[in-house]
Amino acid sequence: MSAETKKKTMKLTLPEEELMSPGHLACQGCGATMAMRYMLKGLGQKTIVCIPACCWAVIDGPFPHSSLGIPIFHCAFEAAASTASGVKAGLEMVGDNETTVLAWAGDGGTFDIGLQALSGAAERNDDIIYVCYDNEAYMNTGIQRSSATPYGAWTTTTPVKHFKNRPKKDIVAIMAAHRIPYIATASVAYPEDLVKKAKKAKETRGTKFLHIWAPCPTGWKSRPEDTVKLARMVVQNGIFPLYEIENGETYKMTIKVAEKKPITDYVRLQGRFRHLKEDDLKVMQDEVDRKWASLQKKLI
Repeated sequence: MSAETKKKTMKLTLPEEELMSPGHLACQGCGATMAMRYMLKGLGQKTIVCIPACCWAVIDGPFPHSSLGIPIFHCAFEAAASTASGVKAGLEMVGDNETTVLAWAGDGGTFDIGLQALSGAAERNDDIIYVCYDNEAYMNTGIQRSSATPYGAWTTTTPVKHFKNRPKKDIVAIMAAHRIPYIATASVAYPEDLVKKAKKAKETRGTKFLHIWAPCPTGWKSRPEDTVKLARMVVQNGIFPLYEIENGETYKMTIKVAEKKPITDYVRLQGRFRHLKEDDLKVMQDEVDRKWASLQKKLI
């Protein structure tokens, strides 16, 4: 069978069009690059992306080159959501109601520095898609703690003897409190689920928020080849369940877990947790179990 025949008979589960090119500047195994690739497969060519200071401000490539086949608007660290709102307003003023405006920020620019602008856009229900690709620290500036950094993790500002002793901020709950039309969690290990959610966000009017799990081998002290494995394990062990929320009230699980696994194997694959003792792991497991039980009560 020829390659062309194989291609015709093969059933594709993802859109074939590629809007992200080789030659980007990401580290090996970067989950954020996978997240962008899949997101753009769902959104298509008529998309403008606003990128604040974050890993992706570098990954994209040095001016005037770009690894993305869509227009990019680089903006200040705290301004992803407000910039996207302004771009959308400008497009509507010239009669363009078709182009999707995407704000694309890391956890530092979302959970922390950009939260005010994001909350404002959500309160106004501006017609934008906001994506937080979450690698759980300020990776671009040297692996500093963010409020997305989980309990127990090493970072350069939470060293081994003083590891982070507070839980990760629940950004999804914060966004759900705004009662925006659509919120979803996604993982780079489940590309079909991610692309489906991107398409749904595109078709929904108002503010949409996607929280994408994007492992960082450099900051997590994990092997590049384990990125997809980690992104799958975190769903299967209940740390990061994949679900949707509509209008802040209707919760629906999109990837069902038959039997929630313990977090131990996931933690052991990452050097940032190497210092933890059994008591620390129990604290982490108890928090995962608590949040999992709380989510189950909300699901339809």
